[in-house]
This record gives sequence, C-alpha cells and structure tokens, in this order.
Amino acid sequence: MLLTSTQLLRHFRQLRRRGARGCSYPKQFVENTTIRRPFKTDAPVKDGPRSNREIRIPKVQLIAADGANMGIVPTDQALRMAEEAGLDLVEISPNAEPPVCKILDLGKLKYANQKKAAEARKKQKIVEVKEIKMRPNIDTHDYEVKMKAIGRFFEEGDKVKVTLKFRGREMAHQELGMKLLQQVKEDTIEIAKVEAEPKLEGRQMMMVLAPK
Repeated sequence: MLLTSTQLLRHFRQLRRRGARGCSYPKQFVENTTIRRPFKTDAPVKDGPRSNREIRIPKVQLIAADGANMGIVPTDQALRMAEEAGLDLVEISPNAEPPVCKILDLGKLKYANQKKAAEARKKQKIVEVKEIKMRPNIDTHDYEVKMKAIGRFFEEGDKVKVTLKFRGREMAHQELGMKLLQQVKEDTIEIAKVEAEPKLEGRQMMMVLAPK
C-alpha cells in the first residue's frame, strides 16, 4: 500500500473529524504504509557559455567588441555596455579570476561553433564513393533526379563516381558521353572538384567527383 504524504495527511484529518483524536493506528498499518516523496530532478545542464543575465558574479575582466582589454569592471556595467552596443556579454574564460567576458554577437558565436562541430564530424566520417549511373541519352527529368542525388552525397561528405554505359551502336557516339560528363562537371563546379577525369573502360565511361 503506497500513499503519498498528501494522501496520508488527508487520511489523518478525516479520522480527526470523525472523533478519532488521540487514537492509535494499528502496527500493521504503520509498517505497511510507505510515504512517497517526489523525485528531485537534476538541474538542466547549460549548453554553451554563460551569457548576459546568467553571469551573476560581481565583477568580470572585460574584453570589448573590438578586442580592447577594458580591465576589471562591475558586471552590471559590462552588461550595460553590451546592451548599448546591441550585443551580448559572453563568458569566454570562466576559470579565470575574475572570469573573462567579451562583448560579442552570441548568435554568430553559436553559428560558428556549430559550423566547427559539423566540420569536425565531416573529417571524422569515413568517405565513401557513391555511384550514379546514367545513359548517354538521359532525359531532362532523370538527369535532374540524378543531380539531386549527387548533391545529397556531397553534403554527406562522400565522393561520387558517375558511370555512363553504352549499348550497341551507342559506342559510335562516345562524344555524347563526354558531353554529358562535361555537363555534370559544370553543374557541380561550385560544390565539387574532379578527382578522376572522364575515361572509357570497355563499354563504360566514368568520372569521379569529390566534394570541395
């Protein structure tokens, strides 16, 4: 039998209203009754440096937005300076005495940190070579679908091998394959570089691109 502290208190009051003041409760009732206390949740972990009103120490060593060292100033004064500049006061060295804070754009700082983390993950990723197969006479719709897939692979940090397969008399028109691969190169020039130039192997023409 599990009762919360509120339920147990309500039970005692009901007994008192019925004239049971001073009565003793059976030993079995006391032994089998467990008072449940509410769980104490852990405080949320702060993601990133403290900023603005989260900085509650009396004084900080202040770095201005232009990088100038303003020395040790009251935190309230540093906050006013940040607000007047339309920026944020961010703690950049919490273990210093007093902590070092800088006036900067917190939004830009978070974006830069996210970009660095993404670059780090990209470097850690095992690069794969994805293959995209096309026909020399591919139509516009299929070409657009293939190019979207290529773009997605580059975003994931993978290389792409574009393979063209010639059938029958198509081998007499290899220039169509070269023209198509050249088009792929031009359409991805902003996001990719050619790692292996187009070459013919048997009835297949291929080219390898790598993300920039």
